[in-house]
Formats: sequence, C-alpha cells, structure tokens
Amino acid sequence: MTNDIAVAAVARPGAAQNDESAFVILTLADQLCGVPVLAVRDVLADQAIARIPLAPREVAGNLNLRGRIVTAIDLRERLRLPPRADGAPFMSIVTEQGTELYALLVDQVSEVLTLRRAAMEANPPTLPRIWAEHSHGIYRLEQRLMVVLDVERLLQIDIAAAA
Repeated sequence: MTNDIAVAAVARPGAAQNDESAFVILTLADQLCGVPVLAVRDVLADQAIARIPLAPREVAGNLNLRGRIVTAIDLRERLRLPPRADGAPFMSIVTEQGTELYALLVDQVSEVLTLRRAAMEANPPTLPRIWAEHSHGIYRLEQRLMVVLDVERLLQIDIAAAA
C-alpha cells in the first residue's frame, strides 16, 4: 500500500501563468531543491526497494507502483552526497521518461511552490560541478537557495561506466 501525496499547483488570481513555473520542493542532505511539477507523476512515502545485482551505483533498485516496476535512482548517490543513514526515511518522486517510470529517492518532499520564471538565476560559479551539470539554475528564497534540478539529465546514467 502506498502513501501517495497529491501534487497540484494552485493558480493565483491575476497571475500570468506563462510567467510562472511550479516546482515540487524537496530536500537532499539539507539542500533545498525543486523539480518542475510537470515532470512529477507521483510522490510516494518510504517504499520497499529490491536491489538489482550489477546495477550502476546510482540505481538503488526497483519498487512496485500499483503493479508497475519502477527503477529507483538514489539522488544522494547521483549528486555525490553522503549516504542516507541506515533506516532513515526517504521519499520518492516518480517521473516518466518515454514509457519507463523512475523514482528519484530524496530525503523529504514538502510542498509545491509557484515562482516567477524571471527570478531564476544561472548556477553560481561556486556550485559544485556535479550539481551544475544536473541543474537548470537557482532561486533565492528568503534565506536559502533552491537548486532547480534537471530531471532528464538526472536520468542519464552511464551504464557502461558501471561495468
């Protein structure tokens, strides 16, 4: 049984929708990140994951979503962050590429936030290269930076390098 979280953006009266983008807000090792809401199919609470022998290190395994097999990608591993503590809860952001489903494993998913597109900035030069390669840019939110993740790029795992 899954504990799905509904993902929906609420339009604000008078806002020009083509000037705004909605993001699912998530956390990875205390770093605030955003994924475009249109790239998100489901958000799931902690799921059982079956390991896949000889898979690239970024592939955590497979999970079952209503009878479909979903490849789970560990974003901590993908972005070269320290591993999650054993038994620590995680969440999955399910996305679709072609006909395949992928679950991006994250520490926490908090909300959907709509932001002005013009407020997005280029990646700062101090952003680690691995993050810059998987990011569209950043938003400055009150006292934190939100990195906008590039879902398509995150899913480009080098299978040959794992061999």
